[in-house]
Amino acid sequence: MKLLTVILASFLMLSCSNQAENSSDKGLKDYADFPIGTATSPRQLFNNEQLRSMIKADFNSITLDNDMKMHRIMPAENEFNWEEVDRVVEFCQENNFRLHGHAFIWHSSTPRWLQEKNPDSTWLAQFMEDYILTYGSRYRGKVAGWDVVNEAIMDHTGEFRSSIWYDAFGEEFIARAFRLAHKADPDAILFYNDYNIERDTVKFNATLRLVERLLEQGVPISGIGFQMHIRMDIDEETIEYTLRRAAETGLQIHLSEIDVIFNKHDDNPGGGIQIYDEVTEEMLEAQGKKHQWLAEAYIRNVPAEQRYGMTFWGFVDSHSWIRPFFRLNDWPCLYDADYNPKPAYFGFIEGLKSSQN
Repeated sequence: MKLLTVILASFLMLSCSNQAENSSDKGLKDYADFPIGTATSPRQLFNNEQLRSMIKADFNSITLDNDMKMHRIMPAENEFNWEEVDRVVEFCQENNFRLHGHAFIWHSSTPRWLQEKNPDSTWLAQFMEDYILTYGSRYRGKVAGWDVVNEAIMDHTGEFRSSIWYDAFGEEFIARAFRLAHKADPDAILFYNDYNIERDTVKFNATLRLVERLLEQGVPISGIGFQMHIRMDIDEETIEYTLRRAAETGLQIHLSEIDVIFNKHDDNPGGGIQIYDEVTEEMLEAQGKKHQWLAEAYIRNVPAEQRYGMTFWGFVDSHSWIRPFFRLNDWPCLYDADYNPKPAYFGFIEGLKSSQN
């Protein structure tokens, strides 16, 4: 009995020690020597006190999921909508948050009015110049970095995606956008951002070739964004390889839209493939280990001076974009639907600790 009592006491002391170390007075950001971010919205920041408190506790970088995209900023011709971004800028300044701009040019956020206008290349070139210079200059010194061009390369083939921008200018639209963004804010860190490049090596190699051409042309690109929407079964060696190769460019590396799902999808709206209908404790523990590995892989493969940070694309399961977009029931975030931290949360902390060694 005495031996059993000693064992139980030791277990309780260890448990209390771990809980104290990961207590609420320390958030995720406090375990890293680089920014830890989340995607959010003005509605979450200003209308949901609990979410706002969680954001302030765990993160020190914000990306707006939709409200800095072109269709929100310019909903009609010659009409800029600054109200929501201005409010978030003020929040970031008051609470010592970094604001990451997402995104200047993305095919999916091109406003309907602009596509219906069917402009010629001369008009579109002038529009791009006016838009980026006006937008970027307004938030000069207030936005730390921008996804200048988002998702310009196709999966599997490495070919450029057809869009109003590519169809008008070819590949040159990318260099044009970066030069304008740099002119608007010379101190901002400027990213090319894309999905699946951590595991689709054809797409990744096409991205690296694009980056190399931009650098050879003197284009002011300063970062590569890996969205990092990954599944539990994604090959870890491939991700480590692509991170290491990207870091060899010397550019800033941002894991910009992290979530980790159990099920599958085909990358298209409504394309969810429901493999698991329920989540088990064993699955959640494995997800925790995956988050630990991802933090360690970033730290292991990206030199400290190139770590722009790790950003989660939402942090509560019930608010994740995964469920409505893919029409898929999944559990991709750090917190469960009841706002309780999951093993993913604590696993991520364990991974971050290696940055402090």
